[in-house]
Amino acid sequence: MSAPKILAIQFKYFGDAVLLTPSLRAIREKFPQSELHVLVPEKIAPVLQPLPWLDRVWPMPHRRGHASLRRTWPVIRALRREQFDRSVDFASNDRGAIASLLIGARQRLGWADPGGFWGRPYCYHQRVAPDAIVRHESARLARLLSAWDLKPSSLTAEIRADPALAEKAAALLPTGKILCHLASSQSKKEWPLAHWAALHRMAAAAGLELVFATGVGAREEALLTAFKKLVPAAPVLEPIPDIALYLAVLRRARVFVSGDTGPLHFAAGLGVPTLALFGPSSPAQWAPIGASHRFLTGSACTCGDVGVCASANHCLAAITPEQVFAELKRVVPTAGPPLASR
Repeated sequence: MSAPKILAIQFKYFGDAVLLTPSLRAIREKFPQSELHVLVPEKIAPVLQPLPWLDRVWPMPHRRGHASLRRTWPVIRALRREQFDRSVDFASNDRGAIASLLIGARQRLGWADPGGFWGRPYCYHQRVAPDAIVRHESARLARLLSAWDLKPSSLTAEIRADPALAEKAAALLPTGKILCHLASSQSKKEWPLAHWAALHRMAAAAGLELVFATGVGAREEALLTAFKKLVPAAPVLEPIPDIALYLAVLRRARVFVSGDTGPLHFAAGLGVPTLALFGPSSPAQWAPIGASHRFLTGSACTCGDVGVCASANHCLAAITPEQVFAELKRVVPTAGPPLASR
């Protein structure tokens, strides 16, 4: 079989990059001698760069809501010079479609999604129609590769932490800690702080060591500040803006507990056992895959597409601290020591 030069494109978010890895691995297995490159937003690049079976990860300058041709055009030109045999655009949004066209691979694959600008269909040589069946996101992404007669052998996500950062990570998160992530990009996906406080009390009484963290955005950091006031004795991990260092820290966790958010998929991809709390989003589509990952679901959600829950009865609030504590005790005995000490 020939060894094509292949570019995978994904202009979406952190969790989406992790859930893409089964499809990337499938491309590598199908074309073991190929050159496999990936183009993602620059903030996401550190998530994929440590994977040894990717030949190159290209970071695209990007700020949400702001396009800058001056910053992106040099990357497009460099990619065009690579003369790819194939490209596959896993998001197939307007930005990805235009990039696919300008990069100019000999065969360009994307989704036949409705909407977008009028020229989107003409940016690809092959298009796959979306499936009406609800699939796990990793399976949905992999279905695009059916156009290349390609199917992943496993849907388990895989990312790596940079071993050079292990010493710095150890100074930030001691061995044996259960890491609880309070925040999400959308407040409707966040478990109430009072519930986290109750979980902390139960875990402390049982001798389980919980550490609490959030993301680096202003709203997320404000959430951590509010939690510190609510539970002054609770250990916290201050926000880590360096994604590569954050992954090295996360890899040390004994268990990771959170709502449906990017760091949940980071943890699962790193092989850390997880306990996920689902409400507005579907665990059938988004829960980590594997025996070491568990989830709980709240009540029926009526939030729709808005980021903030307007209901008097928040769906995630229906998951009680007692339920989470009971499930956590089931996860911990199977978790073993943190990966960093194995």
